Amino acid sequence: MPGTTDIAPRAGYPAQLLAVSGRALAQLVRTPSHSRRAAAARKLARHSLWLSAVGAALIVVLMVAFDRTEILLMPARGTPSLWPISILTDFGKDEYVLSVLGAALVVVALVAAGLHGTRRALLLGFGTRLQYLFLSVALSVFAGEILKYIIGRGRPFVGGAANPFNFVPFEGTGAHASLPSGHAITAFALAFAVSALWPRLRVFMFTYAIVILLTRLVLLAHHPSDVTAGALLGMVGAMAVRYWFAARRLAFAIRADGTIVPLPGADSGRLKRVARGASAP
Repeated sequence: MPGTTDIAPRAGYPAQLLAVSGRALAQLVRTPSHSRRAAAARKLARHSLWLSAVGAALIVVLMVAFDRTEILLMPARGTPSLWPISILTDFGKDEYVLSVLGAALVVVALVAAGLHGTRRALLLGFGTRLQYLFLSVALSVFAGEILKYIIGRGRPFVGGAANPFNFVPFEGTGAHASLPSGHAITAFALAFAVSALWPRLRVFMFTYAIVILLTRLVLLAHHPSDVTAGALLGMVGAMAVRYWFAARRLAFAIRADGTIVPLPGADSGRLKRVARGASAP
């Protein structure tokens, strides 16, 4: 969301809300302006190609040598004792994650429309970071849904056998939407995006992502190669969205060598003071 605060203070609240929302969308599609974006683009291409090459090799190895063995070791689908894992895995469901992030964006816009000056700028700066998190997950998941439809890989034991090569391209049903894992895409896109903004949370976020990945295996929702592909797609997607934001000087800066780093943001104490000020009588 934009950090500018030049919306006319005398305008009514609906006009303020419309202006805040409009600028939040406009900043995402404005012309890139960062002088170092070419170096960042080259670095993104190198890292993406390297990750994709290593990931593709690992996916093939898992598919050939490990997928069948792993799913045979898992408890039967629907085992009653797995109910805690069934609850835990929903923390990586894209609908839930995107709903929370979307609701947070709406709240930021509603509150910011009633603020002015520094308080508005602080809150909108946080809103820009929420936009990055939302788009990192949403665009990665969208790409994953296209791949699921094209590839059409059957989930474990679909068809009755432990066959990791059960492919029906363009089949379009949930039973043949195993590769890549949507939960893994969501969890790893979110983990990378949060870590890119707040590096101190890296260990926590990637632990979360790995836990979500493991729940998909235990519940026989996916093969190991499925979750590996999802993790790869989620991270590459979040990397691409980070470049998009950095090229427009949103939430990120670009160093001389093309490295993208987070811009300093509002700390939690300042955001709390903004929230208290917005709710004060």
